[in-house]
Amino acid sequence: QVQLVDSGGGLVQAGGSLRLSCAASGRTFSGYYMAWFRQAPGKEREFVAAISWSGGSTYYADSVKGRFTISRDIAKNTVYLQMNSLKPEDTAIYYCAAQPGFPFRDYHQYDYWGQGTQVTVSS
Repeated sequence: QVQLVDSGGGLVQAGGSLRLSCAASGRTFSGYYMAWFRQAPGKEREFVAAISWSGGSTYYADSVKGRFTISRDIAKNTVYLQMNSLKPEDTAIYYCAAQPGFPFRDYHQYDYWGQGTQVTVSS
């Protein structure tokens, strides 16, 4: 079955950087969209970024555009989220997700989820 394993979170000061990884297994992901969502305490899960597994097209939330970069390594079956210029408001649990067909920004549309990795940005 499909398995997504998130890693790379941690504690960083404002202005710092982190790189999250999502190791995917269980099927070929051609035609799939891989995405990162995040959820802060007391808030709904929100879209961060998505990438087409096959073509590499990328999509970003306005709040992270220019600071975060999503990428994938097909040979390693891994998706990355490079996060630069981090802000305290980026603090959240970050989740990798996958679904076929469209880069939805609604988390309800995603079929598969990683376990999440905590990112904490101190001011």
